Amino acid sequence: MYLLNSETPLYNHPLPQIEQWLENRGCQQDSKLLHLWRIQKPAWEAEIWLDVEEITVRYLSAGEKQEDVQRSFKYSLSRQDVEEAIFCGP
Repeated sequence: MYLLNSETPLYNHPLPQIEQWLENRGCQQDSKLLHLWRIQKPAWEAEIWLDVEEITVRYLSAGEKQEDVQRSFKYSLSRQDVEEAIFCGP
């Protein structure tokens, strides 16, 4: 499956393409909560929620205070913008 141009807003991507994009970036889908994805990097780990109107990322135990950091991104943003925002880490 190929992905649409990275400048295309996420709302133009069918759900299977968004899921493939997350898999390609190293995310793993929760087996029970299918809208929840997890990713672990050497410096951080996060949960990514595919909500109805936005993608929400929660970086677990992030920053100097080791607190969760949560950010949300509208599907109207391009895949490239969301990718850069999420996968750069907290």
